[in-house]
Amino acid sequence: MTAASCSRQQHRVVPVTLQSHSEDMTREIGRELGRLLQAGDVLCLEGELGTGKTVLAQGLAEGVGVTDPVTSPSFTLIHEHQGRLPFYHVDLYRLSPNETDSLGLEQYLSDDGAVVVEWAERLPAEACPDCLRVRLRYLVEADSREIAISACGDRAADLLCRFTQSTRERTNQGRPC
Repeated sequence: MTAASCSRQQHRVVPVTLQSHSEDMTREIGRELGRLLQAGDVLCLEGELGTGKTVLAQGLAEGVGVTDPVTSPSFTLIHEHQGRLPFYHVDLYRLSPNETDSLGLEQYLSDDGAVVVEWAERLPAEACPDCLRVRLRYLVEADSREIAISACGDRAADLLCRFTQSTRERTNQGRPC
């Protein structure tokens, strides 16, 4: 089982797919989702190089109230930031799937902060059993990014539901999850 899949026993809500036409729009999507993050939330970002994972992570950090610059922790692997709650930004780009076990990621998956993992497809599925999976994909024909968000686990399903409601309220659609 890859990190991109969920166990069948886990609660799932309807995935959300958004389209972003700019870095600013991607950052705003992250900011909106970041405002909803609570201690213990985990987001697993997946996608090819250049699809906007770091830009989305910057927006997430802004939504949590992080004011210092958020850059990709490709060489240090984990950056810790403080906003209204701790924000842990993890980047697994330089690791192979079998090297992630020695990272000690478990200590960051505790309940004291929000964790965002770039290149999460390099993690084994059991590493983040309750998380929001965010798959970014470049759409050549539309010169935009597709941001597909799905939930694995009850906690993540609640977060996705709250994000869906927030998005619908912002666009005056007002329908519940």
